[in-house]
Amino acid sequence: MSSFKRDNKEEDDAGNPWQNLEKTSVLQETRMFNETPVNARKCTHILTKILYLLNQASSLPATGNLTSHTHGEVLGTREATECFFAMTKLFQSKDVVMRRMVYLGIKELSPIADDVIIVTSSLTKDMTGKEDLYRAPAIRALCSITDSTMLQAVERYMKQCIVDRNAPVSSGALVSSLHLASTAGEVVKRWANEAQEALNSDNIMVQYHGLGLLYHIRKADRLAVTKLVNKLTRQHMRSPYATCFLIRIACKIMEEEDASGNATEDSPLFNFVECCLRNKSEMVVYEAAHAVVNLKRTNPRELSTAVSILQLFCGSSKATLRFAAVRTMNKVAMLHPPAVNVCNLDLEGLIADSNRSVATLAITTLLKTGAESSVERLMKQIATFVAEISDEFKLVVVQAIRSLCTKFPRKHAVTMNFLSGMLREEGGLEYKTSIVDTIILIIEENPDAKEAGLGHLCEFIEDCEHTSLAVRILHLLGKEGPYSKCPSRYIRFIYNRVILENATVRAAAVAAIAQFGACCPDLLPNVLVLLNRCQMDCDDEVRDRATYYYTILNQSNPDLNKRFIADHEIVSLPLLEKSLNEHLKGPLTERFDLSIVPKSQVVQPEVNEEVMIMNKAAPKIARVNREEVNTEKLLAIPGIHHMGALHKSSAPVQLTESETEYTVSCIKHCFARHMVFQFDCVNTLSDQLLENVRVDLELPEGFVSRAVIPCAKLPYGDKESTYVIVQFPEDVPSSIATLGATLRFLVKDCDPSTGQPDSDEGYNDEYILEDIEITVADQMQKTKKLNFLAAWDSADTEEWVEAEDTFELSSVNSLQDAVNTILKFLGLAPANLSENVPDGAHTHTLLCSGMFRGGVEVFVRSKLAVADGVTMQLTVRSTDMEVAELITSAVG
Repeated sequence: MSSFKRDNKEEDDAGNPWQNLEKTSVLQETRMFNETPVNARKCTHILTKILYLLNQASSLPATGNLTSHTHGEVLGTREATECFFAMTKLFQSKDVVMRRMVYLGIKELSPIADDVIIVTSSLTKDMTGKEDLYRAPAIRALCSITDSTMLQAVERYMKQCIVDRNAPVSSGALVSSLHLASTAGEVVKRWANEAQEALNSDNIMVQYHGLGLLYHIRKADRLAVTKLVNKLTRQHMRSPYATCFLIRIACKIMEEEDASGNATEDSPLFNFVECCLRNKSEMVVYEAAHAVVNLKRTNPRELSTAVSILQLFCGSSKATLRFAAVRTMNKVAMLHPPAVNVCNLDLEGLIADSNRSVATLAITTLLKTGAESSVERLMKQIATFVAEISDEFKLVVVQAIRSLCTKFPRKHAVTMNFLSGMLREEGGLEYKTSIVDTIILIIEENPDAKEAGLGHLCEFIEDCEHTSLAVRILHLLGKEGPYSKCPSRYIRFIYNRVILENATVRAAAVAAIAQFGACCPDLLPNVLVLLNRCQMDCDDEVRDRATYYYTILNQSNPDLNKRFIADHEIVSLPLLEKSLNEHLKGPLTERFDLSIVPKSQVVQPEVNEEVMIMNKAAPKIARVNREEVNTEKLLAIPGIHHMGALHKSSAPVQLTESETEYTVSCIKHCFARHMVFQFDCVNTLSDQLLENVRVDLELPEGFVSRAVIPCAKLPYGDKESTYVIVQFPEDVPSSIATLGATLRFLVKDCDPSTGQPDSDEGYNDEYILEDIEITVADQMQKTKKLNFLAAWDSADTEEWVEAEDTFELSSVNSLQDAVNTILKFLGLAPANLSENVPDGAHTHTLLCSGMFRGGVEVFVRSKLAVADGVTMQLTVRSTDMEVAELITSAVG
């Protein structure tokens, strides 16, 4: 036994034996296939090398950059064809292992090589022969080289193999038929009777593959699928794989019934799924439990039954069952946390599980289901676990803690201390960034946590080795520090970066120090001294920034400070780059206008914890907002840049039913003084070609139509856009209106197969659309204020106006519904986590802010109280009286 262990170790040390494999040498070795007699052992070895090269090529990214293992070489068509024909000489050998390798080689070479059908007769002979070891792989190879025109020649043999008594042969034929269905579906449909017979097989895999093929044949016929499922649910299926697949089909049918509104309370399909919870097979029991918890129609009693099954699996000795159970519980915890609370003790036991995926999922589930009183205990349990896992799993834990902070804001001290401890540990950039993001989120949304959070971040940058993180934290200190209780305590930490760090961090530190000088007059003399020292820095960027800020601050002009230092709004960088490139391509006779570039909006990417666990990395999602996407399209409209920057784009609104002959959706693009209506039209009639497609709007008094950009042609199935540009009325209150809309077009009859019109003549037609509403939310852009209370207090000046009114909200029944309705109706961004109403609260204050078109800032404080209904005291502060009155009147 010791010798075997030594050999295994030597193999591990040797690494990949095919690492330096070269295509040229392998192709030269294929000459051995022509030798007589055939050396089966050497030929098998050469076939293995060929298969390795082919699989390495098929696993490459779409860019075509090959791994260094194969030196960037892929078989060409000529080389593959020569290799294929050399391989056919090996059919003369009776060696079983080599013959099966030949079948694999034929399968892999068939998409590359030419004239592969030459081996059809040999493969047909093998699939119908007496050697069972040849038959199944021969079927797979034959189906890989067969197209729809040749399939009829082997149809009889395929039918025989599907019902063959030899299970591997039958399974091979069924799976190959399933692959053929994508290219020769009509032929495969004729094999339904044979698939039905395979469904009655005693072999579990044959039964499973038979059900898969039969469902694929009938899936387009909903009635046939329903009959099949109803029949199979009344009989016992030997195969657990087939039963699991049947559960999935039943769930799909139930979901379709729910969507169409035809669901019944006592569904036989749901009863079948429930019965599967008592199946002998663990696989079937888990599949049934997973189905029950994911169905929308599941009631609390049925959910608790499924959760109790998952709870039993948590104690299983099999890691796969534990992982499956905890992963499903993790999903249930997102929608029904109370249902999983009964399993908390079992989940706590899994924190120490040897499988780190199981342990991580257990922790994240506990963080979602735990009560506020158990946060401290959970943090203590996690502390020992976190030190032992890799960064990939730590990232998932941090994401769960982030959601916990949002759920229990009063526990910020415990979570913040835990996160700061994680920051002091070793870890990569992605891991540290995730922690810093979480701390920043807590600081921004919870005013009580600001001082502690800033203190932890100050300690972290004292020993931070990541430049990007240090710059982010310095930027945050510059925004939040001046509004803290003791701003001067942060200047020491920031100035230390000027002395000790690289040029990039020093430049960020200079910008952060300037923020204190602009917002804290009592600290201005000290800030000027520090900036004066920074003017002697060895780096150009640091010196330039220091000189720039020193010059502005030395003027002691609050307006200059606010405009050039304190304001944090920046334009969208991708759109700024595009606008500059377009400007440089022009005649350059006019100055570049920065006001036409939309402001940047923060877009938070969604992070799927399960994806992080399974793929070992968080998915990278591009941070692009709706305005950036739409600006790209709007720039094609002539003269659009004269309207200034795009203020806001609304979500698409359907103006027709989805089943109608023409479907139209509307996106409203709001500018400072104009509204651009984008109508996305789809023609669903194959025998019609629409031309000169446009929308006529019935405008209320005060609105002025400036342009209509029609769609020249709208073929069948295509999605094209037509635009209408409308100018707002001068008085702001009149901008809330309802517009009638009519789709007008020229119809030409055409050939459905070619899409070409029968003649040049056509007739005008029109289609009435749903009315379009322009609301306050359409004209309001969300702007999240990090220091809302400070911004609210600073708005109590003569430059700002205030409007206040009290309302009875008869359409809502709870404080949370009232908060959601206000935010949706006004289109404002909530601040300080005020969008979440604590459980059992009878009063609540909602704080939100936004930017009305034209650059008008808006702050709203809504005090809510619930008694018989919900009463609201709405206070609006704005730089424009008309806008403030518009918001109060719109709510009323």
